[in-house]
Amino acid sequence: MSRIHAASVAECPIVDIKLQSGRKIEEARKRCGITQQQFARDSGMGVRWLREIEAGNPRSRLDDHLICSYLLDLSTGHISIPLLFAGQKMNFPLQLATGDLSEFERTCIEVISQRHLDHLTRALTPLWLSTSGETGVKI
Repeated sequence: MSRIHAASVAECPIVDIKLQSGRKIEEARKRCGITQQQFARDSGMGVRWLREIEAGNPRSRLDDHLICSYLLDLSTGHISIPLLFAGQKMNFPLQLATGDLSEFERTCIEVISQRHLDHLTRALTPLWLSTSGETGVKI
């Protein structure tokens, strides 16, 4: 596979993510009753660039999508969760993208955090404590 073809295949999920993100940003902005001009000014970007973001232009930057989502008080799940799927070379089910992913995003964060805390606890628990079956030192 050529390097150019590999890059285009790898970027394909990101193009879809930007398209979906742009739609969500536009919907949220309109729901808040904010014009493109107002939002562009408040976010420190040009109206033309905001239009590119809302259109899901592949040249738009993911960090700009994240900034817009943050300013509109949107969950970034519509960006981060599909990226997790893409990172694992899994197809993201489009049915998940239609709703609000904030609860799903929070659950993912809690599961990942708990897994890391459990691993850290096991790593820091003295070997003699874990093999003796006792939970603490008796005084």
